[in-house]
Amino acid sequence: MKITSQPSHGRFARILSACLVAAAAFVLSARVQAQLYIGQTITNNIGEYSSTTAATPINANLVTGLSGGPTSLVLSGNTLFSVIPGDGKVVAYDATTGAVLNANFITGLSSPRGILISGNTMYVSSSSSTIGTYNATTGAAINASFITSGPSGPQGLAISGNSLFVANFSNDTVGKFDATTGAVINAAFLTGVSTPVGLAILGSNLYVAIKGSNRVGRYDTTTGTGTATFISSGLNNPWGLAISGNNLFVSNVGTGKVGEYDASSGAAINASFVTVAGGPEGIAVVQVPEPGSVLLLVGGGGALLGWWRRRAVV
Repeated sequence: MKITSQPSHGRFARILSACLVAAAAFVLSARVQAQLYIGQTITNNIGEYSSTTAATPINANLVTGLSGGPTSLVLSGNTLFSVIPGDGKVVAYDATTGAVLNANFITGLSSPRGILISGNTMYVSSSSSTIGTYNATTGAAINASFITSGPSGPQGLAISGNSLFVANFSNDTVGKFDATTGAVINAAFLTGVSTPVGLAILGSNLYVAIKGSNRVGRYDTTTGTGTATFISSGLNNPWGLAISGNNLFVSNVGTGKVGEYDASSGAAINASFVTVAGGPEGIAVVQVPEPGSVLLLVGGGGALLGWWRRRAVV
């Protein structure tokens, strides 16, 4: 049998190899360029920092002149959204330049406090004890009264699967609701968490910033079992939570610091990762691919390349 290599297959192999190298470089660069956004309610601005290099601001005044303080932030692509309680609205900014994209993305809210995006749905909590849903692209209301029964002074929001978690500042609980219908699953899923504010989820773990006791708790998203003392020292009025890879960032209003912690153990990586002057509350971070993502990308691509080369032998 004569063995020959088809030129078209060779060209494909070269193209695939180049694509794999470019894709891996992109994933690795995402780790280097990861960014942490910090909303400051005393100075009414939003700063941008590297989430991998402590203390060095990329732009400490990315957005300035806010009214009422950015208590909660969320990223969607290159758009940074902030709730502005004093103006009762959500504003959209360019996450790179800080330029206003839409000063009235959502208006008419009653002192909005928490914001979350899942798919193309934006959830916003308001001091009127309601959770509204909006189109995350246009800001158009889907259901401004999506949840009205159960929340009590709602603040932070988090979602896992089809479960929406709501931090109830006024009654020391975290509620659990159906993220599609708004139906109550358990209005007091967690109890005894003193003035909860920020929420974050990693895998099956729900993290809660417990402002009243200066702690961060970690709980199972299904059963609610866990501990209120996952992080129990070095915090002062913890407010916002954000996760990148296996790192948990916690904003401390009382000290003006954002700390970095191991999301598995709760151990401090750097309790003073960033220090700001203006009372950090809302924080958001660019999601960083795990090293396993690079290995999966390269390994999967290598397998595909090997398969195609075998096909090239006739």
